[in-house]
Amino acid sequence: MPNIGQRIVMKFGGTSMAGIERIRHVADRVKREVADGNQVAVVVSAMAGETDRLVQLCKDAAPLYDPREYDVVVASGEQVTAGLLAMTLQGMGLNARSYMGWQLPIRASGHASALIEGIDVAVLERVFDDRGIAVIPGFQGVTSEGALATLGRGGSDTSAVALAVAAKADRCDIYTDVDGVYTTDPRIVPRARKLDVVTYEEMLELASVGAKVLQTRSVGLAMRYGMPLQVLSSFEDLPGTMIVADEGTTMERNIITGIAHDRNEAFITLTGLPDRPGTVAAIFRPLADAGINVDMIVQSARAGLKSDLTFTVPKASLAHSVDALAKVKEAGGFEEIVTNTDIVKVSVVGVGMRSNAGIAAQMFDTLAERQINIVAISTSEIKVSVLISEDYTELAVRVLHTAFGLDAPAAALDAGAAA
Repeated sequence: MPNIGQRIVMKFGGTSMAGIERIRHVADRVKREVADGNQVAVVVSAMAGETDRLVQLCKDAAPLYDPREYDVVVASGEQVTAGLLAMTLQGMGLNARSYMGWQLPIRASGHASALIEGIDVAVLERVFDDRGIAVIPGFQGVTSEGALATLGRGGSDTSAVALAVAAKADRCDIYTDVDGVYTTDPRIVPRARKLDVVTYEEMLELASVGAKVLQTRSVGLAMRYGMPLQVLSSFEDLPGTMIVADEGTTMERNIITGIAHDRNEAFITLTGLPDRPGTVAAIFRPLADAGINVDMIVQSARAGLKSDLTFTVPKASLAHSVDALAKVKEAGGFEEIVTNTDIVKVSVVGVGMRSNAGIAAQMFDTLAERQINIVAISTSEIKVSVLISEDYTELAVRVLHTAFGLDAPAAALDAGAAA
Protein backbone atom coordinates (compact mmCIF):
# COMPACT_ATOMS: atom_id res chain seq x y z
CA MET A 1 0.00 0.00 0.00
CA PRO A 2 1.53 3.36 -1.01
CA ASN A 3 2.40 6.03 1.53
CA ILE A 4 -0.08 8.86 1.83
CA GLY A 5 0.75 12.00 -0.10
CA GLN A 6 3.08 10.56 -2.69
CA ARG A 7 3.42 11.86 -6.22
CA ILE A 8 3.05 8.95 -8.63
CA VAL A 9 3.22 8.49 -12.39
CA MET A 10 1.19 5.45 -13.47
CA LYS A 11 1.69 4.01 -16.93
CA PHE A 12 -0.71 1.52 -18.54
CA GLY A 13 0.21 -0.59 -21.57
CA GLY A 14 -1.82 -1.54 -24.61
CA THR A 15 -3.43 -4.68 -23.18
CA SER A 16 -4.56 -2.63 -20.16
CA MET A 17 -6.34 -0.19 -22.49
CA ALA A 18 -7.83 -2.76 -24.90
CA GLY A 19 -11.50 -1.78 -24.78
CA ILE A 20 -13.83 0.20 -22.55
CA GLU A 21 -14.15 -2.47 -19.86
CA ARG A 22 -10.39 -2.58 -19.35
CA ILE A 23 -10.21 1.21 -19.40
CA ARG A 24 -12.81 1.21 -16.59
CA HIS A 25 -10.61 -1.21 -14.68
CA VAL A 26 -7.65 1.15 -15.14
CA ALA A 27 -9.81 4.06 -13.93
CA ASP A 28 -10.61 2.08 -10.75
CA ARG A 29 -6.89 1.66 -10.05
CA VAL A 30 -6.27 5.37 -10.59
CA LYS A 31 -9.20 6.24 -8.34
CA ARG A 32 -7.72 4.08 -5.53
CA GLU A 33 -4.43 5.97 -5.69
CA VAL A 34 -6.22 9.31 -5.58
CA ALA A 35 -8.38 8.12 -2.66
CA ASP A 36 -5.14 7.37 -0.76
CA GLY A 37 -4.24 11.05 -1.05
CA ASN A 38 -1.67 10.70 -3.81
CA GLN A 39 -1.03 13.13 -6.65
CA VAL A 40 -1.39 11.15 -9.86
CA ALA A 41 -0.45 11.57 -13.50
CA VAL A 42 -1.33 8.76 -15.90
CA VAL A 43 0.48 7.83 -19.12
CA VAL A 44 -1.34 5.53 -21.55
CA SER A 45 -0.43 3.43 -24.57
CA ALA A 46 -2.63 2.82 -27.59
CA MET A 47 -5.04 -0.11 -27.44
CA ALA A 48 -3.36 -3.48 -27.98
CA GLY A 49 -2.64 -4.01 -31.67
CA GLU A 50 -3.56 -0.46 -32.68
CA THR A 51 -0.01 0.79 -33.24
CA ASP A 52 0.76 -2.29 -35.36
CA ARG A 53 -2.34 -1.52 -37.46
CA LEU A 54 -1.30 2.10 -37.93
CA VAL A 55 2.29 1.16 -38.80
CA GLN A 56 1.02 -1.28 -41.43
CA LEU A 57 -1.16 1.44 -42.94
CA CYS A 58 1.95 3.60 -43.28
CA LYS A 59 3.83 0.78 -44.99
CA ASP A 60 0.90 0.13 -47.33
CA ALA A 61 0.74 3.81 -48.23
CA ALA A 62 4.49 4.10 -48.92
CA PRO A 63 7.17 1.48 -48.06
CA LEU A 64 9.72 4.30 -47.71
CA TYR A 65 7.34 6.57 -45.80
CA ASP A 66 8.13 10.09 -44.64
CA PRO A 67 9.01 9.83 -40.91
CA ARG A 68 7.21 13.11 -40.17
CA GLU A 69 3.92 11.86 -41.59
CA TYR A 70 4.48 8.45 -39.98
CA ASP A 71 4.49 10.20 -36.59
CA VAL A 72 1.23 11.99 -37.41
CA VAL A 73 -0.43 8.63 -38.07
CA VAL A 74 0.95 6.43 -35.28
CA ALA A 75 0.60 9.06 -32.53
CA SER A 76 -3.17 8.94 -32.91
CA GLY A 77 -3.56 5.63 -31.04
CA GLU A 78 -2.45 7.03 -27.68
CA GLN A 79 -4.57 10.13 -28.12
CA VAL A 80 -7.70 7.98 -28.35
CA THR A 81 -6.99 6.08 -25.13
CA ALA A 82 -6.01 9.26 -23.25
CA GLY A 83 -9.34 10.86 -24.12
CA LEU A 84 -11.33 7.73 -23.26
CA LEU A 85 -9.64 7.31 -19.87
CA ALA A 86 -10.17 10.98 -19.01
CA MET A 87 -13.87 10.65 -19.88
CA THR A 88 -14.16 7.51 -17.74
CA LEU A 89 -12.49 9.17 -14.76
CA GLN A 90 -14.76 12.20 -15.13
CA GLY A 91 -17.73 9.84 -15.08
CA MET A 92 -16.50 8.62 -11.68
CA GLY A 93 -16.60 12.19 -10.38
CA LEU A 94 -12.85 12.76 -10.61
CA ASN A 95 -11.17 15.93 -11.83
CA ALA A 96 -9.38 14.44 -14.84
CA ARG A 97 -8.31 15.88 -18.17
CA SER A 98 -6.17 14.69 -21.05
CA TYR A 99 -3.11 16.66 -22.16
CA MET A 100 -1.39 15.97 -25.47
CA GLY A 101 2.39 15.99 -25.68
CA TRP A 102 2.35 19.42 -27.31
CA GLN A 103 0.14 20.88 -24.57
CA LEU A 104 2.61 20.30 -21.71
CA PRO A 105 4.88 20.40 -23.81
CA ILE A 106 7.13 17.36 -24.08
CA ARG A 107 9.92 18.69 -26.30
CA ALA A 108 11.50 16.12 -28.60
CA SER A 109 14.00 16.01 -31.46
CA GLY A 110 13.67 14.05 -34.69
CA HIS A 111 10.97 11.68 -35.87
CA ALA A 112 10.01 7.98 -35.49
CA SER A 113 12.56 7.45 -32.68
CA ALA A 114 12.76 10.97 -31.26
CA LEU A 115 14.73 11.85 -28.13
CA ILE A 116 13.12 13.79 -25.28
CA GLU A 117 14.91 17.11 -24.85
CA GLY A 118 12.87 18.42 -21.93
CA ILE A 119 9.45 18.61 -20.30
CA ASP A 120 7.75 21.75 -19.02
CA VAL A 121 5.99 20.70 -15.81
CA ALA A 122 4.17 24.00 -15.15
CA VAL A 123 0.91 22.56 -16.51
CA LEU A 124 1.31 19.41 -14.42
CA GLU A 125 2.02 21.43 -11.29
CA ARG A 126 -1.21 23.39 -11.81
CA VAL A 127 -3.11 20.13 -12.21
CA PHE A 128 -1.62 18.76 -8.99
CA ASP A 129 -2.39 22.01 -7.15
CA ASP A 130 -6.03 21.66 -8.23
CA ARG A 131 -6.05 18.02 -7.03
CA GLY A 132 -6.60 16.97 -10.62
CA ILE A 133 -5.45 13.98 -12.68
CA ALA A 134 -3.45 14.54 -15.87
CA VAL A 135 -3.95 11.81 -18.47
CA ILE A 136 -1.15 11.95 -21.02
CA PRO A 137 -0.72 9.95 -24.24
CA GLY A 138 2.63 8.21 -24.15
CA PHE A 139 5.01 7.83 -27.08
CA GLN A 140 4.67 11.40 -28.31
CA GLY A 141 6.20 14.84 -28.07
CA VAL A 142 6.57 17.97 -30.17
CA THR A 143 9.58 19.23 -32.15
CA SER A 144 10.93 22.77 -32.08
CA GLU A 145 9.08 23.30 -35.38
CA GLY A 146 5.78 22.34 -33.76
CA ALA A 147 5.48 18.95 -35.48
CA LEU A 148 4.39 15.76 -33.76
CA ALA A 149 7.24 13.43 -32.85
CA THR A 150 7.10 9.82 -31.61
CA LEU A 151 9.63 8.10 -29.39
CA GLY A 152 9.89 4.67 -31.04
CA ARG A 153 8.10 1.43 -30.21
CA GLY A 154 7.51 1.07 -26.48
CA GLY A 155 8.05 4.82 -26.11
CA SER A 156 5.21 5.20 -23.62
CA ASP A 157 7.51 3.69 -20.97
CA THR A 158 10.04 6.41 -21.71
CA SER A 159 7.31 9.07 -21.59
CA ALA A 160 6.25 7.86 -18.15
CA VAL A 161 9.76 7.77 -16.66
CA ALA A 162 10.66 11.16 -18.17
CA LEU A 163 7.48 12.70 -16.72
CA ALA A 164 8.21 11.13 -13.34
CA VAL A 165 11.73 12.56 -13.35
CA ALA A 166 10.60 16.02 -14.51
CA ALA A 167 7.77 16.16 -11.96
CA LYS A 168 10.02 14.85 -9.15
CA ALA A 169 7.66 11.93 -8.55
CA ASP A 170 8.23 9.51 -5.71
CA ARG A 171 7.97 6.54 -8.07
CA CYS A 172 6.90 5.40 -11.51
CA ASP A 173 4.60 2.36 -11.73
CA ILE A 174 4.48 0.47 -15.04
CA TYR A 175 1.30 -1.60 -15.35
CA THR A 176 1.34 -4.32 -17.97
CA ASP A 177 -0.10 -7.75 -18.80
CA VAL A 178 2.43 -9.58 -16.61
CA ASP A 179 2.88 -9.30 -12.85
CA GLY A 180 6.58 -8.55 -12.94
CA VAL A 181 9.89 -9.40 -14.56
CA TYR A 182 10.52 -13.13 -15.07
CA THR A 183 13.69 -15.12 -15.62
CA THR A 184 12.40 -15.65 -19.16
CA ASP A 185 9.13 -15.63 -21.09
CA PRO A 186 6.80 -17.91 -19.08
CA ARG A 187 4.86 -18.71 -22.25
CA ILE A 188 7.98 -20.53 -23.49
CA VAL A 189 9.23 -21.83 -20.14
CA PRO A 190 6.42 -22.57 -17.65
CA ARG A 191 9.07 -23.02 -14.94
CA ALA A 192 10.23 -19.39 -15.27
CA ARG A 193 10.33 -17.51 -11.96
CA LYS A 194 9.19 -14.00 -11.15
CA LEU A 195 11.98 -11.82 -9.79
CA ASP A 196 11.26 -9.63 -6.76
CA VAL A 197 14.14 -7.28 -7.51
CA VAL A 198 16.29 -6.58 -10.58
CA THR A 199 19.09 -4.04 -10.89
CA TYR A 200 18.82 -1.19 -13.36
CA GLU A 201 21.86 -2.57 -15.13
CA GLU A 202 20.39 -6.05 -15.58
CA MET A 203 17.01 -4.69 -16.65
CA LEU A 204 18.74 -2.43 -19.17
CA GLU A 205 20.47 -5.42 -20.75
CA LEU A 206 17.34 -7.61 -20.64
CA ALA A 207 15.28 -4.88 -22.28
CA SER A 208 17.92 -4.27 -24.95
CA VAL A 209 17.99 -7.93 -26.00
CA GLY A 210 14.29 -8.62 -26.27
CA ALA A 211 12.57 -8.66 -22.86
CA LYS A 212 9.28 -6.90 -23.64
CA VAL A 213 8.42 -5.72 -20.15
CA LEU A 214 10.16 -2.33 -20.39
CA GLN A 215 11.61 -0.23 -23.18
CA THR A 216 15.41 0.09 -23.03
CA ARG A 217 15.41 3.89 -23.02
CA SER A 218 12.99 4.04 -20.09
CA VAL A 219 15.28 1.88 -17.95
CA GLY A 220 18.34 3.94 -18.89
CA LEU A 221 16.50 7.11 -17.95
CA ALA A 222 15.37 5.70 -14.60
CA MET A 223 18.92 4.51 -13.92
CA ARG A 224 20.43 7.90 -14.76
CA TYR A 225 18.13 9.80 -12.39
CA GLY A 226 17.60 7.11 -9.75
CA MET A 227 13.84 7.00 -10.32
CA PRO A 228 12.22 4.10 -8.42
CA LEU A 229 10.56 1.88 -10.99
CA GLN A 230 8.01 -0.87 -10.39
CA VAL A 231 6.50 -3.38 -12.84
CA LEU A 232 2.98 -4.51 -11.87
CA SER A 233 0.03 -6.41 -13.31
CA SER A 234 -2.91 -4.39 -14.59
CA PHE A 235 -5.25 -7.29 -13.90
CA GLU A 236 -4.20 -8.78 -10.54
CA ASP A 237 -3.39 -7.25 -7.16
CA LEU A 238 -0.02 -8.97 -6.81
CA PRO A 239 3.43 -7.77 -5.73
CA GLY A 240 5.47 -6.71 -8.74
CA THR A 241 9.17 -6.40 -9.49
CA MET A 242 11.22 -3.45 -8.24
CA ILE A 243 13.96 -2.07 -10.47
CA VAL A 244 16.70 -0.72 -8.22
CA ALA A 245 20.25 0.59 -8.26
CA ASP A 246 21.78 -2.37 -6.39
CA GLU A 247 19.94 -5.35 -4.96
CA GLY A 248 22.89 -6.28 -2.77
CA THR A 249 24.36 -9.74 -2.52
CA THR A 250 22.80 -12.93 -1.25
CA MET A 251 24.35 -16.38 -0.90
CA GLU A 252 21.81 -17.96 -3.22
CA ARG A 253 21.77 -15.32 -5.92
CA ASN A 254 22.04 -16.84 -9.40
CA ILE A 255 24.96 -15.86 -11.59
CA ILE A 256 22.49 -15.42 -14.45
CA THR A 257 19.36 -13.32 -13.88
CA GLY A 258 17.45 -14.12 -17.05
CA ILE A 259 17.28 -15.41 -20.61
CA ALA A 260 15.87 -13.05 -23.26
CA HIS A 261 15.10 -13.43 -26.94
CA ASP A 262 14.37 -10.96 -29.71
CA ARG A 263 12.65 -11.92 -32.95
CA ASN A 264 12.70 -8.37 -34.29
CA GLU A 265 16.17 -8.59 -35.83
CA ALA A 266 17.08 -8.63 -39.51
CA PHE A 267 20.42 -9.93 -40.78
CA ILE A 268 22.32 -8.02 -43.48
CA THR A 269 25.43 -9.42 -45.20
CA LEU A 270 27.49 -7.29 -47.56
CA THR A 271 29.91 -9.24 -49.77
CA GLY A 272 33.01 -8.18 -51.66
CA LEU A 273 34.19 -5.27 -49.50
CA PRO A 274 37.50 -3.84 -50.79
CA ASP A 275 40.49 -3.94 -48.41
CA ARG A 276 41.13 -0.22 -47.96
CA PRO A 277 40.78 2.35 -45.14
CA GLY A 278 37.33 3.92 -44.81
CA THR A 279 35.37 1.03 -46.33
CA VAL A 280 33.45 0.17 -43.17
CA ALA A 281 32.96 3.83 -42.24
CA ALA A 282 31.36 4.46 -45.65
CA ILE A 283 28.84 1.70 -44.93
CA PHE A 284 27.79 2.67 -41.43
CA ARG A 285 27.73 6.46 -41.90
CA PRO A 286 24.55 6.50 -44.07
CA LEU A 287 22.87 4.07 -41.66
CA ALA A 288 23.68 6.39 -38.75
CA ASP A 289 22.44 9.41 -40.70
CA ALA A 290 19.17 7.56 -41.29
CA GLY A 291 18.81 6.92 -37.54
CA ILE A 292 19.13 3.13 -37.90
CA ASN A 293 20.51 1.18 -34.94
CA VAL A 294 23.08 -1.47 -35.86
CA ASP A 295 23.95 -4.46 -33.68
CA MET A 296 26.08 -7.63 -33.72
CA ILE A 297 28.71 -6.68 -36.31
CA VAL A 298 30.86 -9.50 -37.73
CA GLN A 299 33.54 -9.03 -40.41
CA SER A 300 35.47 -11.80 -42.13
CA ALA A 301 38.55 -9.99 -43.33
CA ARG A 302 41.70 -11.25 -45.03
CA ALA A 303 44.62 -8.93 -45.71
CA GLY A 304 44.76 -7.81 -49.32
CA LEU A 305 41.55 -9.64 -50.27
CA LYS A 306 37.90 -8.68 -50.40
CA SER A 307 35.88 -9.43 -47.26
CA ASP A 308 32.30 -9.85 -46.08
CA LEU A 309 30.53 -7.79 -43.42
CA THR A 310 27.48 -8.96 -41.47
CA PHE A 311 25.36 -7.01 -39.00
CA THR A 312 21.81 -6.85 -37.65
CA VAL A 313 19.22 -4.06 -37.71
CA PRO A 314 15.63 -3.94 -36.42
CA LYS A 315 13.25 -5.67 -38.84
CA ALA A 316 11.25 -2.46 -39.15
CA SER A 317 14.40 -0.68 -40.40
CA LEU A 318 15.37 -3.29 -43.02
CA ALA A 319 13.86 -1.53 -46.06
CA HIS A 320 15.37 1.80 -45.04
CA SER A 321 18.73 0.12 -44.42
CA VAL A 322 18.82 -1.42 -47.89
CA ASP A 323 17.82 1.92 -49.39
CA ALA A 324 20.55 3.77 -47.44
CA LEU A 325 23.19 1.27 -48.61
CA ALA A 326 22.23 1.43 -52.29
CA LYS A 327 24.45 4.44 -53.02
CA VAL A 328 27.38 2.83 -51.20
CA LYS A 329 27.04 -0.21 -53.44
CA GLU A 330 26.87 1.97 -56.57
CA ALA A 331 30.08 3.70 -55.49
CA GLY A 332 31.89 0.36 -55.28
CA GLY A 333 31.66 0.02 -51.51
CA PHE A 334 30.69 -3.65 -51.80
CA GLU A 335 29.43 -6.14 -54.36
CA GLU A 336 26.18 -7.70 -53.12
CA ILE A 337 23.70 -7.32 -50.28
CA VAL A 338 21.94 -10.35 -48.76
CA THR A 339 19.18 -10.08 -46.13
CA ASN A 340 17.57 -12.60 -43.79
CA THR A 341 14.69 -12.10 -41.37
CA ASP A 342 14.37 -15.72 -40.18
CA ILE A 343 16.70 -15.23 -37.23
CA VAL A 344 16.46 -14.59 -33.51
CA LYS A 345 18.82 -13.14 -30.91
CA VAL A 346 19.05 -15.14 -27.66
CA SER A 347 20.87 -13.68 -24.66
CA VAL A 348 21.90 -14.62 -21.13
CA VAL A 349 22.12 -11.71 -18.67
CA GLY A 350 23.41 -11.39 -15.11
CA VAL A 351 25.68 -9.20 -13.00
CA GLY A 352 27.25 -12.43 -11.70
CA MET A 353 29.16 -12.71 -14.99
CA ARG A 354 31.61 -10.13 -13.69
CA SER A 355 33.05 -12.52 -11.14
CA ASN A 356 32.39 -15.88 -12.81
CA ALA A 357 34.34 -17.11 -15.83
CA GLY A 358 33.05 -19.62 -18.34
CA ILE A 359 29.50 -18.32 -18.88
CA ALA A 360 29.97 -17.94 -22.64
CA ALA A 361 31.54 -21.40 -22.90
CA GLN A 362 28.64 -22.94 -20.98
CA MET A 363 26.17 -21.19 -23.25
CA PHE A 364 27.93 -22.38 -26.42
CA ASP A 365 28.24 -25.94 -25.10
CA THR A 366 24.55 -26.06 -24.22
CA LEU A 367 23.50 -24.94 -27.70
CA ALA A 368 25.98 -27.28 -29.39
CA GLU A 369 24.54 -30.26 -27.52
CA ARG A 370 21.21 -29.53 -29.21
CA GLN A 371 22.82 -28.98 -32.63
CA ILE A 372 21.90 -25.28 -32.64
CA ASN A 373 24.26 -23.36 -34.92
CA ILE A 374 25.48 -19.89 -33.89
CA VAL A 375 25.60 -17.29 -36.65
CA ALA A 376 26.97 -14.31 -34.72
CA ILE A 377 28.00 -13.40 -31.16
CA SER A 378 28.11 -10.17 -29.16
CA THR A 379 29.00 -9.60 -25.52
CA SER A 380 29.03 -6.99 -22.79
CA GLU A 381 30.25 -7.11 -19.19
CA ILE A 382 27.01 -8.79 -18.00
CA LYS A 383 25.55 -10.24 -21.23
CA VAL A 384 26.29 -12.79 -23.96
CA SER A 385 24.07 -12.76 -27.07
CA VAL A 386 24.00 -15.17 -29.99
CA LEU A 387 22.17 -15.07 -33.29
CA ILE A 388 20.53 -18.34 -34.33
CA SER A 389 17.87 -19.62 -36.73
CA GLU A 390 14.37 -18.58 -35.63
CA ASP A 391 13.26 -22.22 -35.83
CA TYR A 392 15.30 -22.98 -32.69
CA THR A 393 14.04 -20.07 -30.55
CA GLU A 394 11.98 -21.96 -27.99
CA LEU A 395 14.40 -24.86 -27.72
CA ALA A 396 17.35 -22.53 -27.12
CA VAL A 397 15.52 -20.52 -24.45
CA ARG A 398 14.36 -23.67 -22.62
CA VAL A 399 17.72 -25.44 -22.55
CA LEU A 400 19.62 -22.31 -21.50
CA HIS A 401 17.09 -21.56 -18.75
CA THR A 402 17.67 -25.04 -17.34
CA ALA A 403 21.44 -25.03 -17.87
CA PHE A 404 21.87 -21.86 -15.81
CA GLY A 405 19.69 -23.10 -12.92
CA LEU A 406 16.77 -20.71 -13.44
CA ASP A 407 13.91 -23.25 -13.44
CA ALA A 408 11.51 -22.89 -10.53
CA PRO A 409 11.26 -25.94 -8.23
CA ALA A 410 8.28 -28.18 -8.95
CA ALA A 411 6.96 -27.58 -5.42
CA ALA A 412 6.83 -23.83 -6.03
CA LEU A 413 4.92 -24.36 -9.27
CA ASP A 414 2.42 -26.65 -7.54
CA ALA A 415 1.90 -24.09 -4.78
CA GLY A 416 1.33 -21.35 -7.35
CA ALA A 417 -1.21 -23.46 -9.21
CA ALA A 418 -3.05 -24.24 -5.96
CA ALA A 419 -3.17 -20.55 -5.08
